[in-house]
Formats: sequence, C-alpha cells, structure tokens
Amino acid sequence: MTNAAEIATESHPLDPFLPAEAKILLLGSFPPQRKRWSMEFFYPNWQNDMWRLMGLIGFGDKHHFEIAGTKRFDKDRIATFCICQGIALYDAAYQIRRLNDNASDKFLEVVTPTELSALLNQLPACRAIVTTGQKATDIIVATYDCPEPPVGGQSEVYIGSRSFHFWRMPSTSRAYPLALEKKAIHYRQMLIAEGVLPLL
Repeated sequence: MTNAAEIATESHPLDPFLPAEAKILLLGSFPPQRKRWSMEFFYPNWQNDMWRLMGLIGFGDKHHFEIAGTKRFDKDRIATFCICQGIALYDAAYQIRRLNDNASDKFLEVVTPTELSALLNQLPACRAIVTTGQKATDIIVATYDCPEPPVGGQSEVYIGSRSFHFWRMPSTSRAYPLALEKKAIHYRQMLIAEGVLPLL
C-alpha cells in the first residue's frame, strides 16, 4: 500500500446527471479508476451490476443495457431510461484519495464530500436520496448528521431547507454478498415507494 501522503487527490471526473423532473438522487461513493470503465457514465465498471439490476427491474432482462457482443454498457439507453423514470445520478464524494490501487470503497479516503444542496436546488421534484453502498451511506450520515437507515430501508435527512427520504440500498458491487435477484427486490420496493416505477 502506498504512503497516504504521496497519493494524489482526485476530483470527480463526471458532471452530475440531473434530469429536470427527477424524483430520486442515486448516490454511489466515487467512480472507479478510468481503466475499469466500460462507458463514460455512472457505474461504468463492467463488474458492477447496477445496470443489470435496473434492466432486470425495468425490463425483466438483466442484459437489457448491455451492448451485445461487447463488455460495454449502452450509455445512451441508460441515460434515456433514467430521464424517463426520473432518476438523477451522482456520488457522495467529490474529492478522494485511493489508498490502494483498486476500486474498493474500503481503501477510499474522502477528502471532500459532495455539496448536495447545490445539486438538489436543480431538482425541485426530488424527494429521496438513495445511497448504493456503505461508504456513500457513511458520508451522508457524517455530513448531514442523520440516522443511518437499515439496508433496504429508509430514514430522513435534512439538506438545506428540505427534508428527504434517505434510502440505503445494498451495494451493486459483486463483492456485496447478495444475489442480484435479491438486491433487485430492495431496489424495486424503493423505486415503487418513490413513484419511479409502476408495480411490475
């Protein structure tokens, strides 16, 4: 492991994805190293199952957002889906240092949390913050001094002058020990509760 004092600080490489009518803001921790990207968008790691999970929930097909014959996700199809369903995307950390040369949140040191109030000011219809892993959850709890929800459950968080449902979803990383279909149950229940998806 590299000495922490020698590690460069990384700023977030993507602009927030903020559809005007978004009902929820989905927050991971921070993107993996670019060498692990399969597209220029959120959850770009081919080994991360976020878009397989959304394909399963929205279309009954975990391969829906994959580009056939490649190890790439279809950014345009994903973005269209998120706009139509009212899903905004960003991450809970704006600046980080990687304490090890991998994509694990365990070795991610948060330098600067994301200032969510500035994002949420652009999302007047948003009523829920959804974290997709423990690191993102820890950042929100520490930054906004709110109760930590159980996995698959919600609490309440105040950001600026607004209150939001604060959902904690299971990580879509394959390192999280839960089958994709069981993760999908939690995500589907949250999306239905927030009016993002009809009951499928």
